[in-house]
Amino acid sequence: MERNKTHARVLKMVVMGLLVAVSIVLVTLIHIPFPPAPFLEYDPADVPIFIGTFLLGPVPGLALTVLASLIQGLTVSAGSGPIGILMHVLATGSFALVAGTIYKRAKTRRNALIALGAGVVVQVAVMILCNLVFTPLFMGTAMKDVVPMLLPIILPFNLMKSGINAVVTYIVYKPVSRVAHRILGQPEPAAEKSAGRS
Repeated sequence: MERNKTHARVLKMVVMGLLVAVSIVLVTLIHIPFPPAPFLEYDPADVPIFIGTFLLGPVPGLALTVLASLIQGLTVSAGSGPIGILMHVLATGSFALVAGTIYKRAKTRRNALIALGAGVVVQVAVMILCNLVFTPLFMGTAMKDVVPMLLPIILPFNLMKSGINAVVTYIVYKPVSRVAHRILGQPEPAAEKSAGRS
């Protein structure tokens, strides 16, 4: 029994490692500037984290967020420094906890939409707060200089980024989930099998 539990934990770590690796690859390869503010770039690095959150639950989703944020912040996104790492953990971590908790209660298509929608709202709200608090520190400017950017730039950018990642997650989760359950040696949960009809 203990051997089976250890084997299951190892497989779970393998899946988490794969998801973090895919996240790093995506943030390395895909950068799409946001036209109103080219210094802001869309990347789909949160998609594997969102998928891992739905697959494994909110706490593993938060762990994935921390791991991916640290690796990104020390490598491909090193320019953002500790502030960038902290902002990513807070924003994506809040998504993972909220969306993961909601989806864990009922793994249906309808609940997935609710979870993703709630996650987007929370993530965008956290990013606005983070920009108010941390952007002045990062850019060496005053909060009053950031406030005018909220509605025309910061809000639409984060809404777009989080929204696109949520939509992509919704589209690709099912096939990725089937593969992940095979790796984990687990049958696909009955609720997820019927999600397409819910």
